[in-house]
Amino acid sequence: MLNLRAVSDAVAQPAGTTEPSDEALMLAYGAGEAAAFERLYARHRQRLYRFLLRELRDTALADEIYQDIWQRVIAARSGWRPDATFATWLYRIARNRLADHWRAARHRPPAPLDADARLARVPDDDTPERRLAAEQRNTGLQLALEALPPEQREVVLLRLEQELTLEEIGAITGAGRETVKSRLRYAMDKLRAAMTP
Repeated sequence: MLNLRAVSDAVAQPAGTTEPSDEALMLAYGAGEAAAFERLYARHRQRLYRFLLRELRDTALADEIYQDIWQRVIAARSGWRPDATFATWLYRIARNRLADHWRAARHRPPAPLDADARLARVPDDDTPERRLAAEQRNTGLQLALEALPPEQREVVLLRLEQELTLEEIGAITGAGRETVKSRLRYAMDKLRAAMTP
């Protein structure tokens, strides 16, 4: 593994500086030094984010594209070469990503003018009453399952939750197909009776 000092010496730095250049840090990161990436990220994160936010004027979208740009930097680390400065390369990625966004936005139909009114008319099925009723049904089902004999409960769970065939359940439990079918029928009858109000 290369070390940061060797990579730093390989890339020209301005006279009088003791900090490694961005290019040296990127080469070190490509060679496996995670700390080099942390330093690069710290140097560029605020300026890059501010650039995106000013271009997009949407925090959520800026966050998404910002993450995507850094993911691309991470993915390209091993093949990166200092053909241009790191900052030039980074902002080229940002510019291309923004161009992709604007191109996609042009092909996206605009939201209807009454979008908010339409959304307000959509019924909200997730009410506290419905959640409570669903929770009570789930609790009732769980209790009814626990009340089943173990061999019937096992067959029900394998059939309904794991979606196994009767033959597969038979192979697992060591019971014949007709026995599995019978256990399943008795178990379902008991569950229906327990869940009927």
